[in-house]
Amino acid sequence: MSDALTPDQIEPLFTRADGSYLCARWGRPIVPIVFGVTDETLPVVKGACEAVVALAGHKMAETDPELGANLMFFFFRDWAELLATPDLDKLVPDLAPLVARLQAQDANQYRFFRFDETGAIKAAFVFLRVDKALAAMPAEDLALGQMVQVILLWGDQAFARQSPLARLPDGTTVLRPEIAGVIRASYDPVMPPVAQDPSHALRLAARLGAG
Repeated sequence: MSDALTPDQIEPLFTRADGSYLCARWGRPIVPIVFGVTDETLPVVKGACEAVVALAGHKMAETDPELGANLMFFFFRDWAELLATPDLDKLVPDLAPLVARLQAQDANQYRFFRFDETGAIKAAFVFLRVDKALAAMPAEDLALGQMVQVILLWGDQAFARQSPLARLPDGTTVLRPEIAGVIRASYDPVMPPVAQDPSHALRLAARLGAG
């Protein structure tokens, strides 16, 4: 199949900056909550979440027994706003130094994950500082792109050169088929929730070939 990636193409998607390999998927149903958007945008974000979770063959739920909501999207204008968010520092360690670093980098997005005892994802936080670049993006594209990046723990540079999204000739934005395939394969029940050996890329490629 033309959109199936080879092991050599899959491995960099889950390679850290230090050269180590790590792929993790969610180990529990996803419960999203969104802060800082209009009533019109809220269904767009939740719709993207539902679409990507369905693609993965994973589940959503009404509440998480430990955290209530375990996937939190924050939209804001200034990183300093995070410091005023009640109890966020209890969920995201070293929040003040993190905010200072992101301000210094003039960053417009950041994702933070928490993991269970097995190493599977148990919570994720998506922080989006809506600057001119993000404000210019259609809400659907922004939400879909962010959801793709939290459905798995990808490598630091997985999408640095190429977005996980593609635009069709009619202008519709879709998830690139090869990335969709990797997500589906990663959530295959025969695959481990967490993998730290590059041979995992071989197994993913085999699942893609079988698909």
